[in-house]
Amino acid sequence: MYAQDSGYTSRQTLVGCTVEAAGGTIGHVDRQQDQPGMQHLVVDTSMWMFGRSILIPAGAVAGIDTETRTVKVSGTREEIKAAPRFTTDSEMADHRYLSAVGNYYLSLRRPLAP
Repeated sequence: MYAQDSGYTSRQTLVGCTVEAAGGTIGHVDRQQDQPGMQHLVVDTSMWMFGRSILIPAGAVAGIDTETRTVKVSGTREEIKAAPRFTTDSEMADHRYLSAVGNYYLSLRRPLAP
């Protein structure tokens, strides 16, 4: 699920938005899955990682700027590059794959400073 403070509103279309991580732009939202329990974005990273798309769970969306059509995600470019590979559309419905991706992004969460 999207975090309550991410700026996401129900049924909001993010397709076409630029996606940024710490360290810069990683691509744009190519597809969006908004089914409860399976919310994620498929991000085309061909401008950065030739011929590759990545799947980013909704929980990794840190913020949405509707004016600039930008989605900010948790993690650095290198951490996102190291995420489990997204190779086929069938993975968007594979619960084991989605769990692996979700667990990877959960591991990137940094503890809050005291």
